[in-house]
Amino acid sequence: MISRRERSLSYAILILFAAVATLPLIGVLASALAPRSQSSASFSWPDRLDWSNFSAAWTEGHFATYLASSVLVTVSVVLLTAALAILAGYSFAHFTYPCRSLLFYTTLIGLMVPPEAFVIPLYFDLRSLGLTDSYWSLILPQTAQSLAFGIFWMRNFFRSVPSSVIEAARLDGASDWRVLWQILVPAGRPALLTMAMLVFMWTWNEFLLPLVMITNESKRTAPLGLAFFQGEHTTQFSLLAAASVIVALPVVILYVFLQRHFISGMLSGAVKG
Repeated sequence: MISRRERSLSYAILILFAAVATLPLIGVLASALAPRSQSSASFSWPDRLDWSNFSAAWTEGHFATYLASSVLVTVSVVLLTAALAILAGYSFAHFTYPCRSLLFYTTLIGLMVPPEAFVIPLYFDLRSLGLTDSYWSLILPQTAQSLAFGIFWMRNFFRSVPSSVIEAARLDGASDWRVLWQILVPAGRPALLTMAMLVFMWTWNEFLLPLVMITNESKRTAPLGLAFFQGEHTTQFSLLAAASVIVALPVVILYVFLQRHFISGMLSGAVKG
């Protein structure tokens, strides 16, 4: 049993770290709601709240276009990664074929190679195929980047499922395809949603690939658009803070709705080897 003193100390430590984590967020929100006359780079609470900063940033920064591009790219990457990771993870977990382990560990190399190492040759390859300055130049590379983690994540989940469940389904006449999509995938919803949440966050925040691949303003993603907006409004801190909140808000909303599944997936057997 945990004593009252230990419980109090635990809560005090958690409150301290929560305060440290949320204080910068409160500062950004305060700056976003401050009138432009009170805008400053230091933390200060405004005398009154000015919600017009959000509408001004939305209009001047063309964030409707940028957010639409980010949603298209991010949703496409998440769906492609999820579908391919499920198939490959199931194959690595339950099928036996030559060089299976070698293929799996070769796939994991993708977790260790930073984008900076291949973005220049990737640009020339995609340019030779006529794919630069298009959404495909963002969707295909980011799907490949996320796939190594997705395969590792789903393989570990499929291996954590008791083999008796799969054997019972096969004795009932279920094919491998039916076992995968009607038994394993529904049972692995927390793990799948956790993977989708992480891939969504990584793809949404990606900056280097859009910067290198995209020149057309209408195809800029939200983080890239925010960088250009920052260059045009260097000293207008209220507008910059409001724009930052606009760009970060979709990820926050998604996490709020999927929080229970995210925590369940992190605590379940999805990370067992």
